[in-house]
Amino acid sequence: MFPNFQSIERANANMKPGNIFVNEGELLDSNINRSPSAYLNNPADERAKYKYDVDKNMTVLKFVDASNKPIGMISWFAVHCTSMNNTNHLISSDNKGYAAQLFEAAINNNSLPVKGKFIAAFAQSNLGDVSPNIKGPHCINTGKPCDILTSTCEGKNELCIASGPGKDMFDSTKIIGENQYKKAMDLFNSAKSMLSGPVDFRHQFVNMSNITIKINDTYSAMTCKPAMGYSFAAGTTDGPGAFDFKQGTTKDNFFWNLIRDLIAEPSNEQVKCQAPKPILLDTGEASEPYPWQPQIASTQLLRLGDFVIIAVPGEFTTMSGRRTRDAVRDSLIKNGLPSTTKTVIAGLANTYTDYITTYEEYQIQRYEGASTIYGPHTLKAYINQFVFLAEAMVLNKTVPVGPKPPNYLSSQLSFNLPVVYDGQPSGQVFGQAIKDVSLKYLQNSTVSVTFVSANPRNNLMTEKTFLTVEKQNSSTDWEVIATDSSWNTIFAWERTSTLFGESIATITWDIPADQPTGTYRIRHFGYAKPNPLSEAIKEFTGSSKPFQVVTKKLKFDWRDFNRPQYWRYFKALGHYKKKYQNLYNTIP
Repeated sequence: MFPNFQSIERANANMKPGNIFVNEGELLDSNINRSPSAYLNNPADERAKYKYDVDKNMTVLKFVDASNKPIGMISWFAVHCTSMNNTNHLISSDNKGYAAQLFEAAINNNSLPVKGKFIAAFAQSNLGDVSPNIKGPHCINTGKPCDILTSTCEGKNELCIASGPGKDMFDSTKIIGENQYKKAMDLFNSAKSMLSGPVDFRHQFVNMSNITIKINDTYSAMTCKPAMGYSFAAGTTDGPGAFDFKQGTTKDNFFWNLIRDLIAEPSNEQVKCQAPKPILLDTGEASEPYPWQPQIASTQLLRLGDFVIIAVPGEFTTMSGRRTRDAVRDSLIKNGLPSTTKTVIAGLANTYTDYITTYEEYQIQRYEGASTIYGPHTLKAYINQFVFLAEAMVLNKTVPVGPKPPNYLSSQLSFNLPVVYDGQPSGQVFGQAIKDVSLKYLQNSTVSVTFVSANPRNNLMTEKTFLTVEKQNSSTDWEVIATDSSWNTIFAWERTSTLFGESIATITWDIPADQPTGTYRIRHFGYAKPNPLSEAIKEFTGSSKPFQVVTKKLKFDWRDFNRPQYWRYFKALGHYKKKYQNLYNTIP
C-alpha cells in the first residue's frame, strides 16, 4: 500500500474530539521574489496595496485534543523548497522538512524524526515566484547581479544562480527552516482564536483546457490545451536550465521548433491561444504514449468554521494567490459568512498543473509564465471556479463531480532500469566497513564510515532506515539516537562497478556540539540481490567499530608526544625538547 494511503488510514483510525485555533503573523528575511520583472508588470495601483512583492504572512492552525493537549499543527508560508538547489543529489525535504523536524522534536521531547505522536506540517501557499535564496541572483563568474529580465550573465543562464542566506545550501536550508519553525512556534504558543462552526467542503473536477472567460461586455477569451514555453527550459535562478534558453523569451527559434515538431507540432489555434508564449513543448496535443500534462484539474474548498482553505492544483504566484484569496473571501462574505472569515491558499494540492501567473505576468514570459500551461487566462478561469465553489458551499448547494480524470497508473512507463544484481568485491561481504571510523571524535565534528553496499532500490526502507547512529548505554544496550531522516546524517550511495554490480554506501554524522560524550557506533541496513537469475533479495547489516565522542576540552596526555618525530615540530615553533621533557617527567 502507498505510504500516503497509510497516513490517511491512520489519521482516520485516530480521530478524537478536539479544538482548532488559528493565528497569523509576519515572517521576514525568509523569502524574495525570483521574477520581479514579471511582478512589476502587474497594475501599479494593485501593487501599491502591498508592502512587499511576496507574501510575508504565515498562517498557523493549532490542533489540541479535548484535554487541550497539542496533537498537531499546520503552517502555511509561501516559499519554495529550493534552498537545496539542483546540484544536490541527495533526497531532502528542504527548508520546510527541516522546520517540521524541529517543531516535532520540540513537542515530542526530542524523539526521533516521525516517531512522535505530535505532527507538524509546514505547507505551501502561493509560492510560484518565491525563492528562499534571499541573497538573490548573482553571476557566479563575476559576483555581479544578473540581468533582471533574462536572469543571465554574459548571455548564459547557467551562470546566474541565487543563493543565501547561509555559507552553502545546507546552511541556507537550516536558516530558512529555523526561521519558519521559530515563527510557527511563536504563533502556535500564542494562538487564542478558536474556530467554531460547520465543517464543510466543495470539490469539482474541471476541464481547464476549454473554459470561456468573460473579459467584459464585448469580449470573451478561452483557456488553452496545455503547453510549455521556451522560458520553461531556461529554469529559474534557484536552478538554471541549459543550452541557450533564456527567461523572458517571447520569440521562437527555428532549430528548437524543428525538435519540438518531431514530438508534437502545435496547431495554429494552439499557437494563437498561448501567445505571447512561444511553444517549446505542445504537451496538450502530445498523446503518446499518453497525454503529457493534465487537462482535467481538481478544485476544492475546505471550510473550518470561518476559516476556508483554497486547495489549488498548482503553484500560484504571489499576486495570483492574492487575487484568488480575495475573490473567494469576498464571495464567502457576500453570501453569508461573517466579515471575520479568513482564507488561505494551499498550494500544489491534488492535481499538479504547473504554474499559474496573472495575465500581466504571463506577458513577460519568465519561467513561471512559460509554465502556465492553460494560457494567459488560466488564473481568471481558476478564480471563477473557486468563487463558484465558495458560493455553492455557503448556500449549501451541491455541485456536479465534473469530468472524471483518466487513470494512467497501469500504463505508466518507467525508464528506471530494474536492479540486475549486486556484487561484492573478492574477500568482502555486504555490510562490511571498508573505511572505518577513528577511535575518538570531538563534539561538533564529523564522523564518516564507508560500507560494502547494494542498490537501495532493492528495498526503499519505507518507515525504516538505511542507517542508525547508536549510543552505548550498557555492555549490551545500544540506543538509536539518529536515523537517515535526521538532519545531521547523510546516506550517500555510489556505484563503483557497473559490470560487477558493486557499490558502496558512505554514512556521515555531523556530531552536535552538545552531543553527550560516550561510546557510539554507526550501522548500515540494506538488501542485496546477489543472483541475476533470481528475484530473491537478502537482508544485510553492517556496523562500524565503536568510537568515542569526547568534549572539546581535551585533556592532552604528553606521553603521546614523547616520540622523536614530534620534537622537530616543537623546535620549529621556538620550543625546546628539554622544557617539554621536564613537563613530561612530572606526569605520574
